[in-house]
Amino acid sequence: MEEAAGGGTPVDAAVQQYIAYSHSLGLRLPVNAIEPVMQGHIAACNKAGPDKCIVTNSYLNAWSEDESSGSLNLRATPDWIETFLNGVEAEADAAKGEVTTRQTTAEDLTVTIIDTNARLHAQEALQKRIEDLLENRPGDLGELLDTERELARVNGEIDSLKSSMKALMQRVNMSQLSVSYETKRNPVSSSALSPLGDAFGGFFYNLSSALAAVITAFAVGLPWLILIGVFLWLWLKLIWPRIRRKKS
Repeated sequence: MEEAAGGGTPVDAAVQQYIAYSHSLGLRLPVNAIEPVMQGHIAACNKAGPDKCIVTNSYLNAWSEDESSGSLNLRATPDWIETFLNGVEAEADAAKGEVTTRQTTAEDLTVTIIDTNARLHAQEALQKRIEDLLENRPGDLGELLDTERELARVNGEIDSLKSSMKALMQRVNMSQLSVSYETKRNPVSSSALSPLGDAFGGFFYNLSSALAAVITAFAVGLPWLILIGVFLWLWLKLIWPRIRRKKS
């Protein structure tokens, strides 16, 4: 709210919005194109300079000759990220790959920034009053020490608030971009046929394992089969004939 010029009527002031954007991108590329494309993105960010783009994290994993993956995290200005996103689909097509995912999220930091800025101004005003008090108001040693301790506390609070404001404004001025790289599988590659080769390679091992399981089960069940057979023989030869004679 601010006072209208020449009058006492309050009017709504336009409040600046502070929005932090986060972008995520997924690329599926041939295995031999993942590292060159990723290194090209890193080189483009470094070429732009730290004022426009900063690489915060990157890694590349080569699982096999037919499979690898990578990830790239960076912070950049909205203009740089917009240019990057506008050209990434054509770059993926040129590398015989494709864009699999593309997402943008926004976080409104307006209230947090305004609140932090207000606290900072309040602490700076308190700092000025304490400094004037130390300079112009005489007192005993104990009062001066208490005032200096309060001034030190206020100075620490100001430094903390300034750091928070700097981090918040960096999130607004430089958006976050996460790029993931995965392998585009070739249907006739050796890795695609490897399950079939593994099955043939383990045929005799699996066959022997199955036979061993059958033999083990037979060995475990044989004593029980003998016991059951003896019981049936006794029942049929001795017990059951006696029962039939009694009934007759």
